Amino acid sequence: MSKQTLDQLNHCSPEEFVETLKGIYEHSPWVAEQVVSNRPFQSFQSLYETMQLEVRQRDQDTKIKLLCAHPNLGEKIQMTDSSKAEQSQAGLTELTEEEYKRFNQLNKRYMETFPFPFILAVKGKHKQEIYNEMESRIHHSAETEFATALAEVDKIALFRLKEIIQE
Repeated sequence: MSKQTLDQLNHCSPEEFVETLKGIYEHSPWVAEQVVSNRPFQSFQSLYETMQLEVRQRDQDTKIKLLCAHPNLGEKIQMTDSSKAEQSQAGLTELTEEEYKRFNQLNKRYMETFPFPFILAVKGKHKQEIYNEMESRIHHSAETEFATALAEVDKIALFRLKEIIQE
């Protein structure tokens, strides 16, 4: 997909806007659907902050559903093209059998502790860094980890927006 300018996004149809930004938040096109009426955006940052605010204003259950829309890191499942690319760049699609077992066990422990998968913006990270982060965060309180996971979703959204929008 070629990058679009903010001006193009501000002037396209609502359907095109949603189609372009539907994957910013994993399997959650409702975020783009809700912010389209806020156009025109004055800057890339204002679009990003509006999308963040839309998520932040939602109730706890909606936020948990948003978190649950993310795949477990390192898992061999169907996922969005964005998730595939992000996990591939981090080496998570080429785990050895032993690494896969370690990630799988840690993902299972994490999901037994929290009601959502482990979420980390993996861009620029390597699989060992990711594993270490998982081991560390599994000891967070539920409140701390919920806030951390939402912050990571925001980082992922920022990375994805930067791939789509020409600043």
